[in-house]
Amino acid sequence: MEKIFDIHAHYDDEAFDDDRESLISSMLGDGVVGIINGATDIESARLGIELSKKYRGFYTSAGYHPETVHKAPQDYIERLAELLKEPSAVAVGEIGLDYHWDTSPRDFQRACFEKQLALAKELDLPVVVHDREAHGDTFELLKKYRPKGVVHCFSGSAELAEQTVRLGMSISLGGAVTFKNARKSVEVAREIPLDRLMLETDAPYMSPVPFRGKRCDSRMIKYTAEKIAEIRNIGVEELLKRNIENACLMFGITV
Repeated sequence: MEKIFDIHAHYDDEAFDDDRESLISSMLGDGVVGIINGATDIESARLGIELSKKYRGFYTSAGYHPETVHKAPQDYIERLAELLKEPSAVAVGEIGLDYHWDTSPRDFQRACFEKQLALAKELDLPVVVHDREAHGDTFELLKKYRPKGVVHCFSGSAELAEQTVRLGMSISLGGAVTFKNARKSVEVAREIPLDRLMLETDAPYMSPVPFRGKRCDSRMIKYTAEKIAEIRNIGVEELLKRNIENACLMFGITV
């Protein structure tokens, strides 16, 4: 059986309100060996921790997403630090910059991103980075702090991917690599060293072809893996195995 590790999903999302626990239970019993829930605020991190106590193989990050950080309490860094003491909290994230939606002022986004990068360094934890239309400022701060971690749903060029790897970070690709116009993602998938590549869904978003437009879940990594394996001319099982190894090494997990 093909084994799947989804390094980034959002099972706290309201899209899963009707069947969240039954879905997670069924997936973790049928080929999915690991899921990291990507928190976007304190509440979603808490839900991820609660779920991790029920399901072996379920983990979470804890952090403030650039679209939600304007709602963060003044003591959010202290609260995140407390949550990150939980054994199932394996990363600081989802953190970063989003200049597409610009929900928060850009100076404020940068300041909050920097505080959370500093927290990750202090706790010696990897980061899960969100970078949308903010490559320059994102990489300026990554160069400053040199965190371990992953840039999730990577949307940059192959050249930017090379810079990411030189910083010691990894790249995660999701369903977008299967899209018809996915030129950049295909180039990145072809060029990135296999030990720096990880797979995700960003569920419930970014469903791969042939499910584009429908709710995504972790089992759909299979279709992303098939596309990347085709691009790289390697076996799907080999790619999925390397993804598990890379995820376990990055996040300190054993499956």
